[in-house]
Amino acid sequence: MSEESLALAVAALLDELVASGAEVGLQVAVIRHGETLVDAACGVADPHTGAPVERDTLFWAGSTAKGVAAAVAHVLVDRGALADDMRVAEVWPEFGAHGKDRVTLRHVLMHTAGVPGLPRGTTATDLCDWHRMCAVVADETPWWEPGAGFGYHAKTFGFLLGETLRRATGQPISTLLRTHVTEPLGVGDEVHFGVPRPLLPRVARQVGSGTARPEPGSPLDRAMPAGVVPDAAYANRLDLLTSDIPAEGTMSARGIARIYAALLDHLVSPTRRTEIATVAFEGMDEVMGFPASWTYGYAPFRPSGHGRPGSTFGMVGTNGSAAFADLDSGVAVAVMRNHFAAGGLATAARIDQLIVDELA
Repeated sequence: MSEESLALAVAALLDELVASGAEVGLQVAVIRHGETLVDAACGVADPHTGAPVERDTLFWAGSTAKGVAAAVAHVLVDRGALADDMRVAEVWPEFGAHGKDRVTLRHVLMHTAGVPGLPRGTTATDLCDWHRMCAVVADETPWWEPGAGFGYHAKTFGFLLGETLRRATGQPISTLLRTHVTEPLGVGDEVHFGVPRPLLPRVARQVGSGTARPEPGSPLDRAMPAGVVPDAAYANRLDLLTSDIPAEGTMSARGIARIYAALLDHLVSPTRRTEIATVAFEGMDEVMGFPASWTYGYAPFRPSGHGRPGSTFGMVGTNGSAAFADLDSGVAVAVMRNHFAAGGLATAARIDQLIVDELA
């Protein structure tokens, strides 16, 4: 199958999804062995104005940004600025309270640090106050001994990793991202934790009402209080969009695809690339309440279900965004959308299945 036919097939699917009403606006990027095969945009970025989705439109992508944050950490470790097993309390002494002094950077990236929870009254406004949130995380009593359990750190991950990097390097994670990852890759304006205000006009408006509220009293409810559960209104808040909250972020499909393509190529060493893709945990997620598997900082998946364990790694967002890479095929893929609805990953799965079929 030719590269041109893949691009045409993806464009036709995007047209179908938007025309059917299943989607509002979409971007898809596919890069194989460093060569861009697809850089597609379709639909409406803002239904209020009718502005179309462009290739450089920025989409709030939720937890897809966790893969970006993990990439920053891996680059810094590879270059000797950090160590995988450095204790967080070595650079952030306050974090050692309540028996957390043995938590390492590895625990953070593996979601085994044991600090997934936030106080019940935490609000979206609170998330915009970096120092407040870091103080909350530092004072948290761990849910389990470091490394003894696994649980998705939905909101705390970004502050825990970001503050560790800031204390170790003296620079905020947004600066580290630009300096070590996005600017060298030529996508400095396309992948962000906090969006610079001059770029806000490029951000797509999230629409829809689909969101899954945690069951009251469940571990996920304890970890993610009602005031910080994302929905379209949450994703459109200017204070959240412009604040560094590295558990979530805003990006274009081609921007994040280039990061994953670089992870497959030159951004990290071959040894680290292998470790990033290798499944390092399989068992029960103590927060989400279901079995899970995890690589070193990523979920081992492709939305379509294809991919060999030890080859695929990436992250998805609560609004159905997705970005991932596959060592075996040399493919990096990203899907961005602004229809915030339950079951949104179905679109990424259809697109990924098409890519698998067309490149077979």
